[in-house]
Amino acid sequence: MVKIIHAQTVLPEEVLEELKRKTGELATKDALAKAVEHYLVCPYTHEEPIGKRLEEVIRKKRK
Repeated sequence: MVKIIHAQTVLPEEVLEELKRKTGELATKDALAKAVEHYLVCPYTHEEPIGKRLEEVIRKKRK
């Protein structure tokens, strides 16, 4: 069985609206859930922000 908890955060309104736009969700809870899920599965989450991504793109283009 999965244990579900309630979590809260404070965000500027414009950040929340951008998150909803990027996730394609209308509801705050759905946008936050989708963002958290993406963060947990994204292979770039724990790497250096832009440098590693650029290196990978360059490597793929060379192949």
